[in-house]
Amino acid sequence: MRTLITNDDGIGSPGLLALARGAVAHGWTVVVAAPAAEASGTSAGLSAVGDGGRVAVERRDLPGLPEVPAHAVAAHPGLIALAAAQGAFGEPPDVVLSGVNHGANVGHAVLHSGTVGAALTASLNGARALAVSLDVGLDPRSEPHWDTAVAVADTLLDRLAELPAGTVLNLNVPDRAEVGAVKRAGLAEFGSVRSHIQNDGDGAFNLTAVVAEGDLPPGSDAQLLAEGHPTVTALRSVTEDADLVL
Repeated sequence: MRTLITNDDGIGSPGLLALARGAVAHGWTVVVAAPAAEASGTSAGLSAVGDGGRVAVERRDLPGLPEVPAHAVAAHPGLIALAAAQGAFGEPPDVVLSGVNHGANVGHAVLHSGTVGAALTASLNGARALAVSLDVGLDPRSEPHWDTAVAVADTLLDRLAELPAGTVLNLNVPDRAEVGAVKRAGLAEFGSVRSHIQNDGDGAFNLTAVVAEGDLPPGSDAQLLAEGHPTVTALRSVTEDADLVL
């Protein structure tokens, strides 16, 4: 399988390197293209740093992966996935693996995730995609368990390859040395961590992350992940609402 590895944490992320190593070990042909700088929260945005539509791309060497072409791109992950589909980094990928993200992507808030946005963009352009996130929480440990996330992702790769083109899976993994089997989950209305807006009084506002109060929806990705289970959710990208009466 021709595989693009991308993320929204940037080309230097240890989660990206771990996922690339995992895909190579799985026997897939890998190309890495990731933002030159962090691009978290960019959804499927097509923003880039450049003039007149020209996007800078710089070759990089990845530790332990000398045979894997790697590119630092001055663009958000959604644009990277789109460019890959049009041959910017070689033959268009069969599969896009996005992550491993430093933090969970659960609930309806996946709309805002650059990790998930890259996967959804890839699906609209004919690739299968898997977004992978590690639930490090608001007080992350010094050494997240990247290898745990990659090991869980590896159990889904062959199945992903068998699914129809355009399939998107969203995987969240607890930050632990050992975890159980993956559980399929629906999207929660909100996750255990929520964005909080506080007005400053001078026309500006502060954006912070807070732990949500109240019970999480039973059987949701947020609830199962909080209990220590890896979760997978099949996502569908933008479609029309044929049932809405206007």
